[in-house]
Amino acid sequence: MAKSPEAFRSISEAADELGVPQHVLRFWETRFSFIRPMKRAGGRRFYRPNDIALLAAVRRLLHDDGYTIKGVQKLHREKGARGFLGGEAAAKDEGAPPADVGADPAEAPLSRLRETLAELERAKAELDRLLGSG
Repeated sequence: MAKSPEAFRSISEAADELGVPQHVLRFWETRFSFIRPMKRAGGRRFYRPNDIALLAAVRRLLHDDGYTIKGVQKLHREKGARGFLGGEAAAKDEGAPPADVGADPAEAPLSRLRETLAELERAKAELDRLLGSG
């Protein structure tokens, strides 16, 4: 019996679905902070559908589009999860280089803080709208 698309996947199921070895998924967790599968007792990983979508995007960028690890990290930092999943082709069309060319490493923490602040402000605006106080 096949699993539902919404079901969680073990690391072996995720690896099979993505066409990469399990050790590659573990390695990607060390390089991409946005890949955070749920872990149960004993450290068993379970991948949610969104985790699988992120992993598929990472695989496509690294294996098909020629991005480097730093390039994927930069793309995610600049575009966030939504843009990362849907916007990687647009970034290449705009002439954005796949590698992390000329990036200032000191700018990364500030960029992440700005992105987080923007997400929090959007969430607050949505809460205000829903509560009728905005």
